[in-house]
Amino acid sequence: MKKEQTKRPIDDAKPCSDDGSLLFSLETLVEHRLHKISSWKHLRSTPFLVILSSPLIYVCALPFLLLDVAVALYQLVCFPIYGIPKVRRKDYLIFDRGKLAYLNTIEKVGCIYCSYANGLLAMITEIAARSEQHFCPIKHAHTLAKAHSRYAKFLPYGDAPAYRKQSDGLARAYDDLAPGNK
Repeated sequence: MKKEQTKRPIDDAKPCSDDGSLLFSLETLVEHRLHKISSWKHLRSTPFLVILSSPLIYVCALPFLLLDVAVALYQLVCFPIYGIPKVRRKDYLIFDRGKLAYLNTIEKVGCIYCSYANGLLAMITEIAARSEQHFCPIKHAHTLAKAHSRYAKFLPYGDAPAYRKQSDGLARAYDDLAPGNK
């Protein structure tokens, strides 16, 4: 999955050494600028109901921020006690789209919001997955629409002997995580 995410759509893009984002050639940047639509033109072409409903999207930032603080505190206090490796924020909260020259200010704000919301929820999913592995590493009886990263390690549903024999060891089985994620 990581390899697919790092495929470069532009042949001349080179990785930037400081944050891993891409640096584009001058020619590509000029092309990007040509595709940029001004914020005013963007607003004028946006349907009125979209503009009217936008505050409903952005008001969700408040619960996201509260959830972020609560989960950060939970991980900070509880994970060391339980021996669970912490989830690194920088692996999930990535704000690189704001550097794209073809986005206007409104689009960049939207990208920041979406990056935060989706990255935060993905990070929380990983925190919950590691917590579930520690406390209840049992697969469900029914197939999940999307299983989290730790689910494949879980014990079969209804296998009481396996649960009693293996759950304590499984609660500490994070050797498959990358060294920076332990």
